[in-house]
Amino acid sequence: MTVSVQALYRYPVKGLSAESLEQVDLRAGEAIPHDRRFAIAHGGAQRLDPANPEWMPKGFFLQVMANEKLATLNTSFDPDTGLLSIHRNGRRVSRGQITEPTGRAVIEQFFAAYMGTQARGQPKLIECRGQPFSDTKQPFLSIINLASVRDLDRVVGRSVDPMRFRGNILIDGLEPRHELEWVGKTIQIGAATLRVEERTGRCAATNVDPSSGARDLTLPRSMQLAYGHTDCGVYARVVDGGAIARGDDVTITEPS
Repeated sequence: MTVSVQALYRYPVKGLSAESLEQVDLRAGEAIPHDRRFAIAHGGAQRLDPANPEWMPKGFFLQVMANEKLATLNTSFDPDTGLLSIHRNGRRVSRGQITEPTGRAVIEQFFAAYMGTQARGQPKLIECRGQPFSDTKQPFLSIINLASVRDLDRVVGRSVDPMRFRGNILIDGLEPRHELEWVGKTIQIGAATLRVEERTGRCAATNVDPSSGARDLTLPRSMQLAYGHTDCGVYARVVDGGAIARGDDVTITEPS
């Protein structure tokens, strides 16, 4: 069976909603453009310097694992204008040009009010172009095998939304968990070549329903009991850049 790309996503602000892409141009050694370009540091992130941001562990930021209320928001980001729009229940609740101080302040004020005590003080929206605020210090792309997610339906006895895993590239055509065997191999997607670097261990963020914000599953525990590990999906590094698109075949090559 042909393995192919079913969906492409980026997450312009760490912890906020995904944006679907039809195609994207990848560059060697870089993440998907604008993926996790921004993050919202909570008020307790004293070690983080907003004027000179650098990669920090997710515990410094508002993120779904600890702040499931974020999942009730729908956001869109325009990289040409820098405008971030935030909607809740179909109504726009905030909008600001987050590439500029005034616009960032507007968004920060919204999150201070919306998150309440979870903001732990005054949140700061920060930008880091050179290094995405992902869960890994390396600029990896996250690949999710949809068959692995469907197998979780069987494990937990209900449908599991793939968006719980917040992946960049969703693929289909593999057997469940077969992507875990790709570590150390190279893959060709469209005009780009990627090297699969490591398996993706899953945390409590996957317990949160991405549409309702309800913490309604215990997926890491369920995976540990069913499979003996909590891995779902893999991280990959772009070796040779190029355009990739929905529908592209994924070809596995020999170990590099």
